[in-house]
Amino acid sequence: MGRAALLLLLLVATAGRAGVSAAGGPEVHSLRGSWRLRNGNGSVVLRGEVPGCVHTALHRRGLIQDPYYRFNDVMYRWISLDNWTYSRTFKTPFDIKKWQKVNLVFEGVDTVAQILINNITLGRTDNMFNRYEQCSFSWDWGPSFPTQGIWKDVRIEAYNHYHLIYFSLTSFFVKSAQQWSLEIESIFDVVSSKPIAGLVTVNIPKLQTQQTFGVKLQPGEGSIVLLVNINKSSAVEAWWPNGHGKQTGYNMTTTFIMEAGYQIEKYSKAYFRTVELVQEPIPGSPGLSFYFKINGRPIFIKGSNWIPADSFQDRVTYDTLWLLLKSAADANMNALRVWGGGVYEQDEFYNICDEIGIMIWQDFMFACALYPTDQNYLESVRAEVSHQVRRLKSHPSIILWSGNNENEAAIASNWFSIPYADREVYIKDYVLLYVKNIREIVLAEDKSRPFIASSPTNGLESVKEGWVSQNPYDTHYGDTHFYDYNNDCWNWTVYPKTRFASEYGFQSWPSFSTIEKVSSTEDWSYTSNFSLHRQHHENGNDQMLQQIGHHFKLPQSTDPIKKFKDTIYLTQVMQAQCIKTETEFYRFSQSEIIKGEGHTMGALYWQLNDIWQAPSWASLEYGGKWKLLHYFAQNFFAPLLPVAYEDKGVLYIYGVSDLHADRKLTLRVIVHAWSSLEPVCTLAKDGVTVKAQSAVLIYMESINNLLERCRNCTRKSCVITFCLVGEGGLQSPTNHHFLSSLKDAVGLEKTHLSASVSQRDDVYVFVLQTTAIAPFVSLDVGHIKGRFSDNGFLMTEKKKVVVFYPWEPTSVEDLEESLTLTSLVDVV
Repeated sequence: MGRAALLLLLLVATAGRAGVSAAGGPEVHSLRGSWRLRNGNGSVVLRGEVPGCVHTALHRRGLIQDPYYRFNDVMYRWISLDNWTYSRTFKTPFDIKKWQKVNLVFEGVDTVAQILINNITLGRTDNMFNRYEQCSFSWDWGPSFPTQGIWKDVRIEAYNHYHLIYFSLTSFFVKSAQQWSLEIESIFDVVSSKPIAGLVTVNIPKLQTQQTFGVKLQPGEGSIVLLVNINKSSAVEAWWPNGHGKQTGYNMTTTFIMEAGYQIEKYSKAYFRTVELVQEPIPGSPGLSFYFKINGRPIFIKGSNWIPADSFQDRVTYDTLWLLLKSAADANMNALRVWGGGVYEQDEFYNICDEIGIMIWQDFMFACALYPTDQNYLESVRAEVSHQVRRLKSHPSIILWSGNNENEAAIASNWFSIPYADREVYIKDYVLLYVKNIREIVLAEDKSRPFIASSPTNGLESVKEGWVSQNPYDTHYGDTHFYDYNNDCWNWTVYPKTRFASEYGFQSWPSFSTIEKVSSTEDWSYTSNFSLHRQHHENGNDQMLQQIGHHFKLPQSTDPIKKFKDTIYLTQVMQAQCIKTETEFYRFSQSEIIKGEGHTMGALYWQLNDIWQAPSWASLEYGGKWKLLHYFAQNFFAPLLPVAYEDKGVLYIYGVSDLHADRKLTLRVIVHAWSSLEPVCTLAKDGVTVKAQSAVLIYMESINNLLERCRNCTRKSCVITFCLVGEGGLQSPTNHHFLSSLKDAVGLEKTHLSASVSQRDDVYVFVLQTTAIAPFVSLDVGHIKGRFSDNGFLMTEKKKVVVFYPWEPTSVEDLEESLTLTSLVDVV
């Protein structure tokens, strides 16, 4: 194992004029801004911004290219291998002698660092949160950029008597009293040698709730826990996930008036929601359920997995996070899993999730590895876990703590070839780290949400088996991760009828416009060195072609750039169709048990976002552009959806609903011939009952009967579309079911696609026209940032209106000039 490069942080403090703080409160002096940065031997010296890291500092000064350009992840390895020193001189802005305690606070140092002030070593760090971020050293979707730097805020703070370090609030619903209550925890650093008494007043005006408490702070780490009962005569609006209600929050003021020192006023948002993870027997099935109840209501979890948005965390702005998270909500997602090999996200991430109703399954940052359990390491982990839980537990969006990613499975399946004789030692270490340390701290710090030790896990069954179950992928318990790149992804029978699918996916390439920014002309081929270098998943590029080959003709163009663009397009079509098939399988399995399996209550595909421009499992490209998969997700996660599958020659259509009430609807089934824009036949089935929050069978017919009824149709010459329609404008997306592979389709004609563009207020309207049925119609406006209302669709009518929502100023002229229209018949 190579040595870790050392980061030195040198500060020179000189006396400044004394300042007096208002009302005797703490003094805070920021050390953000420009620092001097140099490498180990002094051959590279520059100014570096703090917060920031070495790579971004070098790039800003023009000393290196964009680290993501072409092969720069290899070219710039020297940066991570060198030792770097950040230094700056500052004047102390206050008279240090007047303060009982002065802290130099680094919110985030990356990673192995020594901190000196006036040549005296103040401390050392070896834990980014506190600890290495694993995926910095490359993963199968990302580059290797072990970064160094001061990646979060740095400041000096001075105080007397006491200082508020953590402030959190969690809500509970007391069933016996039919009343909401808030637990408010405040943790202080008390520097006084004697206890300090005082009063704390909590005020939530909108809920007509105000309470005052007498409190006493003990020297050291003083903690106050207050229980505030919400006025029963006030109607509390609960926080609900996206698609299930509002995300109401209440302004709250907490005032601390202590007998010594100063007054503190803390402004915060109070949210009210409960969460339960239900694991109980299911009639007709061995094993246990695994689903979430929010505010007492079972919720089908729809979403994806979140990875770090950039290798260089200082580049991740509020706008970056908002764009990605809003895109998740716009695709009808209600949840994301923050994966355990990345980072604990910044406060803004969780604030946005609170605001837009995205539930968070929060992994602790341990993934696919065996970890040490020596005393120093365990102390570091305990500090990390305690800090993160205290920092994050106020967020209603977080519904679950999970100890690690795939480490139970790693031991159970023996990924690391542990000799059988040593297995018990590794299991003991696993339990020591995740159960006796992490779990113990989580349960002590936060009683408001559930904890599982790993993902995938068998949940309570894993606990029963000593925390490492024989088969953590058992479909009768807990959650599963499932990947299969060899079988035909349109074949729903290969998917596990699991209780909860927390990881599954297929790769695709990002758009040409995204790749173009980090490549040159010689790279624009599927088999170029660049394309091979960018693919970090073994055989990934070949697996995509193999999966495409099941149902589509591979591109044969003699123009190499057209062939590359066609291949990119087909990887996105394939990925979208594969994950559509798998997700729809999980959604229609929610209300049934077949051969002891079913009651699937969650579908989180891998993965939402990209860390750089490369082939990956993501549905959002680096920069936020929607792949075809994300447009498909908007439909396959719709609150109301008809889903079709075939079994032994019979077509089954299920009505899948997340709506809170039963609905009487009309099912419209239309059969089209590939050769005509006129439907061959139409069926309208009225009075179809789609049950609330369920998946029920609403239609079945043998394909042979259907084809006989719709004359002149064969499996190869026709396609089925269908939708649900109700009163008051209620309508599902139009779904499709292919009767054969599209490479075998008969009657598909070369179509002429055209679009006219006009502006309407802040959006742009694209009116599309086609001369023939066009499968998988893709609209692409290159580098112009924004998203369409629909994309990748099956166009079965002469005209279709699509809206473009821009994320930056643009014009009709720019959009017309940048627009590329592609359908399956354009691939040659």
